[in-house]
Amino acid sequence: MTYRLRAAKPGDLEHLYEMAKLTGGGFTNLPADRAALTRKLERAQKAFDRKDDAIGDDQFVLILENTETGEVRGTCQLMTMVGQQWPFYSYRLNTLTQHSQELDRTVRAELLSLVTDLEGSSEVGGLFLHPAARAGGLGLLLARSRYLFVAMHRKRFADRILAELRGVIDDRGGSPFWDGVAGRFFGMNFQEADYFNAINGNQFIADLMPKHPVYVAMLNSEARKVIGVPHPTGRAAMRMLENEGFAAEGYVDIFDGGPTMTARTDQVKSIREAKAAAITSTTLEKGEKALIATGRLDAFRCCYGLREFGEDGSISIDANAAETLGVGIGDEVWSVAR
Repeated sequence: MTYRLRAAKPGDLEHLYEMAKLTGGGFTNLPADRAALTRKLERAQKAFDRKDDAIGDDQFVLILENTETGEVRGTCQLMTMVGQQWPFYSYRLNTLTQHSQELDRTVRAELLSLVTDLEGSSEVGGLFLHPAARAGGLGLLLARSRYLFVAMHRKRFADRILAELRGVIDDRGGSPFWDGVAGRFFGMNFQEADYFNAINGNQFIADLMPKHPVYVAMLNSEARKVIGVPHPTGRAAMRMLENEGFAAEGYVDIFDGGPTMTARTDQVKSIREAKAAAITSTTLEKGEKALIATGRLDAFRCCYGLREFGEDGSISIDANAAETLGVGIGDEVWSVAR
């Protein structure tokens, strides 16, 4: 079976909705709400339609489809500049050191401070792979195709990029972090807050959240031990981000305490190593395994394939990749080693 990434269309609403129902909560970028998903697709369409290269408040949605059956089996998103519609809040985990001369004692306390440090960054997020398709490297194709999209539209993205990983969710669908921190101030459980945030944004956090730092030592043990810890299903995603050059720098999600990974955009491995080249052959049978992409904005497509560079900088690709992408001799493709 052959899969490719493409731009999402308004007709993908039901595909997204069916996948959203499988996320299990804590997945703000893919709410199981048709109206919210419709707005997301409309916003993505506006982003794809805007032809100038200036950075703006855009959101792109990509779809993973089986080219043989037309089945949609995954999705991912890119946000070009977070914190424009409403503040982009994070908790920053830092340390306060205090010393008493009388007691000859130094005390170090960990604090969670509500910050908007990451406003203006780009974000990769919203990645979901259907449970029936979690094999064959499709998760890697979903994740890394976003970096090729960034490389191909570099001027539309910021110099810093982030990725939020879902935090620990318990068997009841609740969040130990939310229950121990923010839930005390809002009078709603995690599912209610998470859903409200996905549909309406997080301005309610600014309205009601205390602005003073939270001393970690004063939280219950269940909340403390999940700070900066990804959901078990997100550990592989965290390793992939680390392999790309992202790092956890003390920022955690205000809802579930999951880690926010950051990197300099131009230092992300798949962006830094992406190469553009014109095709001189589409009959390659042996070559380097790669992600190969073509097309601007709503014409973007990406798939796995084989590549080989010529001495003149041109590229040869295999017939299957050429057919999947709809490209031929003379067309330009971008690629990065798999």
